Amino acid sequence: MPQSKIRRYLKHGTLPQLSVFEAVARLGSFTRAAEELYMAQPTVSVQIKKLGESIGLPLFEQVGRKTHLTDAGRLLYAACEEMFAALTRVEDRFADLRGLKAGRLRLAVSTTGKYFAPRMLAAFVQKHPGVDVALQIHNRQALIERLNNNADDLYIFANPPQDVDVVTQMILPNPLVAYAYADHPLARERRIPFARFAAEPFLIREPGSGTRMIVQQIFDQHGVKPNIRMELGSNEAIKQAILAGLGVSIMSRYNLGLDTENDRLATLDVKGLPIEGHWYFVYPVGKQPTLVAQSFMEFVRTEGKQLVVDHLAPQ
Repeated sequence: MPQSKIRRYLKHGTLPQLSVFEAVARLGSFTRAAEELYMAQPTVSVQIKKLGESIGLPLFEQVGRKTHLTDAGRLLYAACEEMFAALTRVEDRFADLRGLKAGRLRLAVSTTGKYFAPRMLAAFVQKHPGVDVALQIHNRQALIERLNNNADDLYIFANPPQDVDVVTQMILPNPLVAYAYADHPLARERRIPFARFAAEPFLIREPGSGTRMIVQQIFDQHGVKPNIRMELGSNEAIKQAILAGLGVSIMSRYNLGLDTENDRLATLDVKGLPIEGHWYFVYPVGKQPTLVAQSFMEFVRTEGKQLVVDHLAPQ
C-alpha cells in the first residue's frame, strides 16, 4: 500500500495520540480526558501538542475556559470515529478466530429488559469468562436510535420496530398482566369484563414507551379508551403508584422481578388478559453478528427458559 501520504503519522506513536485526542474532543476538556484515561493532565497536553505538530495544524482553541475543536480538529475527530470503528470490527473478527476466549458483546435492552438481561449476561460470561460485556438500558425511542446508529451488537425489544429493516428472533415469552394493589375491590372479583377494568383510573407509561404502545393496542382491540389518571416515566414508578392506590395498570410480569413475590400487588382476572407477548432479539438487516453475538443468541434460546422464565414471580 502506498504510504507516502501517511508517512508523517508512521514516524510517531500516532494511535495513542489519537486516543487521547478523541477523549479530549468528545469530553471537551483536557482535565476530564486525563481522568478517563488515567493520565496526568500534562501528559495529555503533550500528546495533543505532538499530534498537532505531526499534522501541522492546531486541533483545539481555547475560548475563555472552554475547549473547542478547530476546523482541522473536527475533520480529525470524524476520521478518528471511522478508524476506531474499523479497528473494532477487526478486533471482533480476531475474537471470532480465537473462538470465545476473548471478544465483547454490546447488548441494549428496553427498560423492562433490565429485570432479566443481567442474569442472562452473567450466566453467559460464567461460561465464557474471556468475553467482555456491556449492557445499555433505554426506553423504546432511545433504543431505536441506537439501532439506527448501529451502536450495539444486539437489541432486545418486546415490540420490534416496524418501520426499520431489521432481523428479529423470538426468544422469551412476555406475558402482560393487569395489576392493582392487593386491597383493590377488583382483586376479589373473577372474570372481570374488560370495560369494567377500563373504567378504573389507569396508570400508563410516557409517550414513546414500548409498553405504552402495546397497552394502547390492547385497549384498541377491546374498543375502549383507558381512563388515564397519570403518565409515569418508568415501570418502577407505575408499580409504586399502584401500591399507593392511585390506579391500575397493565405491565409485563417481568416488572415484578425474578425469584420474588409481592403480596401487596394483586393480579386481576380480567377477560382477555394476560396477553402472551414475546421478547425478541433484533439487529439491522445486513449486519453480520459476531461469533460472540451469535453464541449469546443461541445460549439464550437454549437456556433462557431455565434462567429466566422459570423464575418469574407467580401470578
